[in-house]
Amino acid sequence: MAFMVKQVVGGQLKNLTGGLEAEKPEGEKTEAAAQGMTQEEFEQYQQQLEEEKQEREAGFAQKKAERATVRSHFRDKYRLPKNELDETQIQQAGDDVQLPTELAKMIAEDNQEEESKQSVLGQLTNIQNVDLDHLKDKAQATLEDLKQSAEKCSLM
Repeated sequence: MAFMVKQVVGGQLKNLTGGLEAEKPEGEKTEAAAQGMTQEEFEQYQQQLEEEKQEREAGFAQKKAERATVRSHFRDKYRLPKNELDETQIQQAGDDVQLPTELAKMIAEDNQEEESKQSVLGQLTNIQNVDLDHLKDKAQATLEDLKQSAEKCSLM
């Protein structure tokens, strides 16, 4: 009922006074008062929210840079074309981004396996029915025979 009276009479009173007064509705409060805080507490709260947001964004940027580092590593490993977006993400993070430790361990193990496979003995292990000990003994015996025949050689 009070609302109806205010609507009917309020508009006429504004016209009568000429609308000189800046009337603030009763229901409107400042944001701080609406949340039950003083203005100073509200400002501190807003500042704290902003700091937390910046920390989240920094952590997110760090994670994005780590993912970009992983992608660039695999691009290098498999000789794929580089992506400029990954490089810019790494640079934005401050170039202090490294591969995650678990991934670095896996990569080191893979590199060791690849190196061993690339050696002659590594290739021989891939061939089935090969006795490596027998081959090593035979190679050493051949080298000893060559040394002995080189010592017997009259030209040397």
